[in-house]
Amino acid sequence: MNGSEKLSLENILRNCVIGFTVSFIALSLGAALGILSGRGAFSGMLSAGVIALVTALLGGTRVQCSGPTAPMSAVSALVVAFAYDHMALQGQGGADQFVNLVFLLTALLLLLMALLRLGRFIRMVPNVVVSGFMSGIALMIWLDQLSVVFGWGEKLALAGGVVANGFVALLTLVLIFALAPLMRRLVGRRARFLPSTLLTILVVSLGCALFCPHVERVQLEGSFAGVDFVNFVHQQWPQDWSLTSVTAALPFSLQLALLCYLDTLLTSLVVDKMSGEMTRQNQELMAQGVATGACALVGGIPGAQATIRSVLMLKEQANLRLAGVMTGVFVFVEMLLFQEWINYIPKAVFVGVLMKVGCDVFDFMPLRLYLKQLVTKRWYQWKDFFSRRDEREIYITNREGLMISGTALCTVIVDLNMAVGGFTLLFYLHNHVFNRSNPMRDLVAEKETEVFYTEQ
Repeated sequence: MNGSEKLSLENILRNCVIGFTVSFIALSLGAALGILSGRGAFSGMLSAGVIALVTALLGGTRVQCSGPTAPMSAVSALVVAFAYDHMALQGQGGADQFVNLVFLLTALLLLLMALLRLGRFIRMVPNVVVSGFMSGIALMIWLDQLSVVFGWGEKLALAGGVVANGFVALLTLVLIFALAPLMRRLVGRRARFLPSTLLTILVVSLGCALFCPHVERVQLEGSFAGVDFVNFVHQQWPQDWSLTSVTAALPFSLQLALLCYLDTLLTSLVVDKMSGEMTRQNQELMAQGVATGACALVGGIPGAQATIRSVLMLKEQANLRLAGVMTGVFVFVEMLLFQEWINYIPKAVFVGVLMKVGCDVFDFMPLRLYLKQLVTKRWYQWKDFFSRRDEREIYITNREGLMISGTALCTVIVDLNMAVGGFTLLFYLHNHVFNRSNPMRDLVAEKETEVFYTEQ
């Protein structure tokens, strides 16, 4: 498509429609991930609009959609929990300002990464580590949401009863999986205008209003009405930049910056493969840094380039930055129009949505390949043909499985930085120092060139 065709009225309108479609997914996930982060649904939805708009205008990936993501929100929840658990940080400026300090430092670190041109190093992170930390993030999300429903640990169970909220969450999860193929069969390509996540939220919320009105509902802790944005931004700006506060915030900022780096640039590799273009990686990091800083100034949450939303845009044949820009614009419009209605959504609905997000994040491919390998091995042993088996068909080894599971457990039990840094170092030590003659293939089959990993 040449330049004149891209700027035709028909193409511009198509990109606007694509932005409108994706905005519903961005708004729904923004609300759910805002709740996951601990800053609330309003904060998540606001961030969905801000991040999509800023990164579409400034980013190095021409056609993409960024916003709050499950990994970033899961780590943000740790920041929020730390801020409110340590009362000493709530003196000058309060816990919210400490959270904003963490996010502002994250933005500065991302800008520094872009300035130092570190984007090219994304290809050095082994696939086994990427697979492990994504699965670890999924485990963190599942454990957190189960705690919300059952009141495990220090979390309070949702009001309305464990049975009722558990049923609502399970029903939401089932419907999200079931409605997508059903809608495609009933209405074909027009199903893209009503995503299964949004339709599930509407259906389950209506059902709860009729049959289960006592379950706990979302309460948006914010509004555009009557807001003095200059004064609001001033209130969000951290007042305490002392060495003590910065030292306490920096480890969280490093963790978020590293995760944004991985989440964004791994997604850009997927987008580049589909679009045939090449992401300007350092420009993309710069855009993510600006977006993260902007979210901090409005009490939002950080995000990254989002695989599901970006891939949806490309599948719908978006070819202008306008698609991402209009996604952000439509998120703001929908917040203004439907803000009061959002308060009728049960919180357990977003538990189900987040459980589905965890399924999207978890890397099932290595597990499926490993189980397939075990079944095939048993079959050949039974037939006494195992010696004739072509070893090139083994896609994943025990060592790779241990690397993946170790990275996942370290992500859950310790933190992301230790998981990614430690197991990346272990991978290179194994392949280049301790076992150079028989290195790990890093989830790549000898017969194939495709890398077997998935991202959120």
